Amino acid sequence: MAPSSLPQTMDRTEAEMQRLLTAVTIPAARRVKTALAAGMAMLLLLYSAWLSEIIGPKFFIGLPKLLDALLLMLVPTGFEYLGEFSWALLETIAMAFLGTLLGATLAFPLSILCARTTLPIRILQFGFRRFSDALRSLDHLVWALVFVRAIGLGPIAGILAIALVDMGTLAKLYSEAIDNASRNPTEGVRASGGSWLDGVRLGVLPQVLPNILSATLYMWESNTRSATILGIVGAGGIGYQLADRLRVYEFGQASLMIIMIIIAVTLIDMLSGYLRRALIGGQKTIAVPA
Repeated sequence: MAPSSLPQTMDRTEAEMQRLLTAVTIPAARRVKTALAAGMAMLLLLYSAWLSEIIGPKFFIGLPKLLDALLLMLVPTGFEYLGEFSWALLETIAMAFLGTLLGATLAFPLSILCARTTLPIRILQFGFRRFSDALRSLDHLVWALVFVRAIGLGPIAGILAIALVDMGTLAKLYSEAIDNASRNPTEGVRASGGSWLDGVRLGVLPQVLPNILSATLYMWESNTRSATILGIVGAGGIGYQLADRLRVYEFGQASLMIIMIIIAVTLIDMLSGYLRRALIGGQKTIAVPA
């Protein structure tokens, strides 16, 4: 390298170093705003903890009782009720399966009406999207309380609650998959003389079917856990038995039911994964929230 080119190379290196230093240096005003935001977030966290009595005396007074309950749950009891608990668990699994199946069946036509690709009339599509938002805006527990008051105790209330929430949630997931699908197959079907329904059946459905199956299997797995909670408000299943034992401080029997629920959810997770691999294989699917 010629001696005259050395100063130019050093100047370029210094300029690059200065540019990098400027890029990584946080301005003082930004540092102050970040510190204020962090301080406000910390104050809000402390206020929320105080309001919910997490850092209050009630929490520390109840902590020994919680530890005693956990110690009592270390030894499961009530094996003489194993048949009753197993039947209640099967009822919970059936509730989750039927609720998911009903919700997915109703969600697919709703998703077609929520997607821009299949319903280009924006005002109608906006209305159907808001309808699906309203369905999933309330938790399973709220809908279960409504149905328990309307039709009485039993698993039917839980099935309807799961179906309504899944209808709104799956309609959103299905419609996003439809919007992400290529429009070329649909346009080709329509150009060949096919109807709008033919375009959906032959152009859209083959592309989004892996996404639909993946989301539906995930919801079935998730609803098994939700169905347990629904039993606490009177929707039947093992959740009702669990709440009943906890009310009378039978922590050993509650521990046995919790172990059974964990085993059931694990097996359903394994079955769901197997079905997903068998039906979908290596095809690309959309991400499903956990």
